[in-house]
Amino acid sequence: MDDSSGLKPKELEFTLAAVSQFSSSSLSSSSSSSSSVIARFSADSGVAELRFHRDSEFIDGFNVDIGTSQLFKLGPVQSLCVSEISGAGKEKSYSRAVTIQFRNEDESRDFHSAFEQWQKDVIQGIHLPNGAIAASKSKFDYKIEPSSAKMYFHYYGQLLHQQNMLQDYVRTGTYYAAVIENRVDFTGRVVVDVGAGSGILSLFAAQAGAKHVYAVEASEMAEYARKLIAGNPALAQRITVIKGKVEEVELAEKADILISEPMGTLLVNERMLESYIIARDRFLVPNAKMFPSIGRIHMAPFSDEYLFVEIKLQALFWQQQNYYGVDLTPLYGSAFQGYFSQPVVDAFDPRLLVSPPLCHVIDFNEIKEEDLFEIDIPLKFIASVGTRVHGLACWFDVLFNGSAVQRWLTTAPGAPTTHWYQIRCVLSQPIYVMAGQEITGRLHMIAHNAQSYTMYLSLSAKMWGPGAVQGGILQTASGKLDLKEPYYRMSQPQSYTMAQDQQPQQLLQAQAIPIHTEDLDEAELLQQPSENTGPQLQ
Repeated sequence: MDDSSGLKPKELEFTLAAVSQFSSSSLSSSSSSSSSVIARFSADSGVAELRFHRDSEFIDGFNVDIGTSQLFKLGPVQSLCVSEISGAGKEKSYSRAVTIQFRNEDESRDFHSAFEQWQKDVIQGIHLPNGAIAASKSKFDYKIEPSSAKMYFHYYGQLLHQQNMLQDYVRTGTYYAAVIENRVDFTGRVVVDVGAGSGILSLFAAQAGAKHVYAVEASEMAEYARKLIAGNPALAQRITVIKGKVEEVELAEKADILISEPMGTLLVNERMLESYIIARDRFLVPNAKMFPSIGRIHMAPFSDEYLFVEIKLQALFWQQQNYYGVDLTPLYGSAFQGYFSQPVVDAFDPRLLVSPPLCHVIDFNEIKEEDLFEIDIPLKFIASVGTRVHGLACWFDVLFNGSAVQRWLTTAPGAPTTHWYQIRCVLSQPIYVMAGQEITGRLHMIAHNAQSYTMYLSLSAKMWGPGAVQGGILQTASGKLDLKEPYYRMSQPQSYTMAQDQQPQQLLQAQAIPIHTEDLDEAELLQQPSENTGPQLQ
């Protein structure tokens, strides 16, 4: 668009199956209705808007300011448009939503593409009434609460926290080996380091012969990275440090390799994986390499009476009826639930696992950013022992699928401990199982704007013995946890006596699993043999 011409952007129209206010059905239409709903992109009075019309009449109260809105997929043909509204003297908040029903998946995809294009191109170019150019926001700014982002970048802008990660020798050593042993992938190639931090991965890539490395870092650590890289002159001439978010910065050329350490606890905490995917789409040439290329979340039910009692005891403080003359018991129930809403971060003995684990695969080469907004994992296990199940234990691993060598970085229990440790979701009500009994459930994670996830966990045990087919579900326990607010226990695994009917062999046997992504699809990756339950560092 030529800004000097004074012309408004060309309007776009889409015919919808239905549109309604979120949680309201007062203004909706169906695909069978004789009066269709039209969604129209327009830029009247210098404001880019999405307006809805029925029978050529504007539907009052449904217009959406594209510059302050987000569009989310709820399903193949349903989306949610959330608008930012600010009141006088108050912080902005996303408080208004419109649900949109499309006639088919193709129209849904076209609508999302148009919405994104208007945010990217039109919002940045239209003339406002006062002649100023509208300030644009990146995807990161739309998704993440400013206070959370400020604390996040402050944390990673400090050398002591970078040192903590550098001194995780499993982490740093695996990255170094994955890069150096795959020189064939790096030699003469252009590399982008996403969330470069101290610049250590950029330096590894340069050591492996990269033609040029773009180290993108949004925090103040970018200045330290420049110092560190400048202090290594043999490599510095092939590394450019760029201070900014991957959602915002522009590079001089496309890259052949993307390298990053985007993993948080449970792999997805901090939501940096989304930035990793955005960088893939923005910066890479077709068929480029990603280091890492695959992530897996492993899960298994566990039994740990010590941990369960420890959490319950923390809430006993609120059972005091005469605390300096004050009865604290009205808050006991809230405190009890609060302690059980915290995932436990520590290292535990793998013998606490009640069954072999299953895994959920995330292929970084294929996954879409919006697929990480909501993660739904069905659970199904067969108990190896008779015991009380206290919750779900989780850990992750990632694959560096190099052309010469494949390497896994694992955080599995029983493997060398990393700074990620493992994570356990403890239920306030345990369930009882017998050896051979089926345990089912669901782990449902929903991203929130504090750069983490709300976790909804449920576990159920079916009736055991004769008549089970008529008995149905006997016990169910559920919990809601916030991955942003863990309980950092972080103890080293203790020695536990085995349950009476537990076999002496370990339930978890960590070993390498070669995966050739060109030969397997995700469904096959999920169906790993039960004995291959967790790779170890090679």
